Amino acid sequence: MSRPLRILYPDAWYHLMNRGRRHEEIYEDRGDYLTFIELLREASEMYNVCVTAYCLMPNHYHLLIQTPDGNLSSFMRQVNAVYTQRFNKKHDYDGPLFRGRYKSILIDQDSYLLELVRYIHRNPFESGLETNFGHYPWSSHNGFISNAKKWDWLHKDFILSLFSEDRNTGIRLYKDFILKENSEALTEFLGKIRVPPILGGDKFIKWAKESFFDKKYDREVPQSKTLAPSVEEIRRAVCKFYDIDEKEILEPKRGKTNEPRKLAIYLSRRLSRERIAVIAKAFNMESYTSVSSVVIRTGSQLQRDSKLQKSYQQIYSILTMRQAKT
Repeated sequence: MSRPLRILYPDAWYHLMNRGRRHEEIYEDRGDYLTFIELLREASEMYNVCVTAYCLMPNHYHLLIQTPDGNLSSFMRQVNAVYTQRFNKKHDYDGPLFRGRYKSILIDQDSYLLELVRYIHRNPFESGLETNFGHYPWSSHNGFISNAKKWDWLHKDFILSLFSEDRNTGIRLYKDFILKENSEALTEFLGKIRVPPILGGDKFIKWAKESFFDKKYDREVPQSKTLAPSVEEIRRAVCKFYDIDEKEILEPKRGKTNEPRKLAIYLSRRLSRERIAVIAKAFNMESYTSVSSVVIRTGSQLQRDSKLQKSYQQIYSILTMRQAKT
């Protein structure tokens, strides 16, 4: 069986799904569901992955996650392999539990995040497992409407902030949104026999196909990391392109947009393959969340701003061509 296409990069969003082999159940009792949810929490902490939404159905699961470190494969290997081990040991089974490799779809966050949260949380209702929406116990829906600390591990605040900066207002608007029917276009897309690996607008799909380092980078090949430019090389390339001193991108300019600094941080996350903490230190940033915020905002701006995109592509080409010669 050929490997499915994986588009991997820092801060990417994915919709993930896997089924039991021959459509068999992958959760046989309440304990199995709890084991899987606890494993999600453990793996999210272990691999610094943001689990935003989930729904566990008797014979399959849906996940919506973000990968700050671009390590989707490691996270999913942990989830699927460890759960299979625990399930088989508990029920005295042997062999594969899932029908094959999980499906992953790269998501255009500006267009489809909210739609996917609704699709995932409405799955039990749409399939007839619950007659009154909100009563299904094995999804993250209740975590979105609860302030209980047990849900703190769930990466839900960003989604709620898309409704309102005020948390309580965000929860109220989320409740209204989730009761509406799923998008027909999204339902049709996910219902295809061969689901495309990217869900987004034309600009996002073009950007994803043209931008990434996938042909030169493979986490399974240790030597491939040496092909990636260092943060220092990226900073120097950006400064040379803008004809500025390097100190100008090391500190934010209050009240002003620092385009070279934004692109340097964004390119560092995209190309250097360094941990987010290393990048934060390289740009004198206080926390990794600050790096993620810059990357998310810059990624969104790149899809709208043709001038910024042109600058990005020129610097990107300089860096990737240089590495190709090494």
